[in-house]
Amino acid sequence: GFANQQRRKQRLVIMFSPNGILPPAFWPDEEGEKFTLKESLKPLEPFHDLTLIMHGVCDKIRGDGDGHMRGIGCLLTGIELFPGNIQGGSDTPAGWSKGLSIDQEIKNRLQSDAATRTRFGSLEYGVMVPDRADTWTRMVYAGANKPIAPIDDPYQMFAKLYGHVKDRENLKSVLDDVQADLRKVGAAVSVEDRRLLDEHASFVREMEQELKATKDDVGHAVPEPDPGVKKENDNIPHISKMQIDLMVNGFAADFNRVATLQFTNSVGGARMHWLDIAEGHHELSHLPDADAKAQDKLIRINKWFCEQLAYLAKRLAETPEPGGGGSLLDNTLIMWTNELGKGNSHTQDNIPFVLVGNGLDFRMGRSLKYPMLPQTASLW
Repeated sequence: GFANQQRRKQRLVIMFSPNGILPPAFWPDEEGEKFTLKESLKPLEPFHDLTLIMHGVCDKIRGDGDGHMRGIGCLLTGIELFPGNIQGGSDTPAGWSKGLSIDQEIKNRLQSDAATRTRFGSLEYGVMVPDRADTWTRMVYAGANKPIAPIDDPYQMFAKLYGHVKDRENLKSVLDDVQADLRKVGAAVSVEDRRLLDEHASFVREMEQELKATKDDVGHAVPEPDPGVKKENDNIPHISKMQIDLMVNGFAADFNRVATLQFTNSVGGARMHWLDIAEGHHELSHLPDADAKAQDKLIRINKWFCEQLAYLAKRLAETPEPGGGGSLLDNTLIMWTNELGKGNSHTQDNIPFVLVGNGLDFRMGRSLKYPMLPQTASLW
């Protein structure tokens, strides 16, 4: 069953791609409702009237860390990074973000109300995110110093969504033991250690709530993931499709109302051989504007990311809203963004914000040009 059949289910997806964009091929020349999509955004033509393009939003947050680190780590939190020991570029080293990301703020708000609470609240999807934990690989934060790792293995995400009942029973037994152990240890430790134990206990309680909310009947046919897809560079298109399909199925089952989709990482170096591009994405993004071949490749790379956005919008549009009218896209807003405004200058002016859908009832079908909003926190 769904959290609430009377109240409209509204959803948010935040999609991230790295290394900035090529402005002349991205931003519409026009402002207002009559605008022409440039080459990088042409895949959104079927959703022209459901698209909102926001030029002039700038990330002015400074402090520790290089531009890429601050770009992804402050993007959704709107606050500085902690000092730390992760060295990047020529700037000072940095650690994790000092605050909660906006997606988790919305998730927490929804989960606090029984009428909008879902099994997971939010799900964090990834596509070829490096197997390491550092400031370049995390954009979602449950709080200060609490990064959330995206799941970039479709089979792992499938197991999370559709795990067997027996597995859940075994996990519940383990969680019961963990809770008991935490209570025993709590009386014998310092105040600071007790605070950490309380955080662990809260996490265990959240997992228990997820288990209680799990139902065997998800309201639709359980998908069958394509077998044998390895986490390899050249499988990025296949993994992207699998993750997007799982996300749409999760929304249809009302597993969550908030999701993120992170392609690679800040400073992402994917080699897009399927586009006949041999060089790494980050490497190309640093080449000068006078390099016409590099410029053409960057346009094709960003157009490919836009195609992933368009595929997600298409899948949502063709999926009926369970228990309600219209489609999933009628009740979902997708926001596509980046850590930089332009790769070879590392500018954080004019960070891309492209919105698609109707989940939050914004007036769509417009190209907006803001007078350089001082930071992304202005949006939140």
